[in-house]
Amino acid sequence: MTAPVPVGGLFETHLTVSDLSRSVAFYRDTVGLPLALELSERGAAFFWIGEPGEAMLGLWSLGSAPIGMSLHVAFKVSLDDVLNACERLRSLDVTPLSFFATKTSEPSVIGWMPAAAVYFRDPDGHLLEYLTMLDTPPRPDLGILPWSQWGRQHQRGTRGVGSTDRDERGE
Repeated sequence: MTAPVPVGGLFETHLTVSDLSRSVAFYRDTVGLPLALELSERGAAFFWIGEPGEAMLGLWSLGSAPIGMSLHVAFKVSLDDVLNACERLRSLDVTPLSFFATKTSEPSVIGWMPAAAVYFRDPDGHLLEYLTMLDTPPRPDLGILPWSQWGRQHQRGTRGVGSTDRDERGE
């Protein structure tokens, strides 16, 4: 039997909230968490817990969460384990998912953090995630993309000012 992916800690959790602005103010001003990113057009906000990249809290306005998320847990793992997670999950009869909830054979990269992640569901349908922070500069301009595209785009984006390379979609 294939061994499970070793979990090194809890990385993130997400909450649904009835008033995003009120909740952002509460977690920022009362709890004291630094705001990492607010996406008001998507009804979402993210806070670092501890140092940036150590742990995160996500807030979602009711009805705005991705992939029908109601509860979500992200486990901190190594880069090698994220890169091998799809194969390991499939060998355990679990479907690996991308950030966009489609079957995948590679991690998704969240450019603004940056982090690589593989998603999957438990037997009750809860969304789970294996995630590792990447030791590269954030690239929020790249959005969310597959690991293979991150490698190509990240290299292009770090060549210097004036680079005009675009990905296959012309972005």
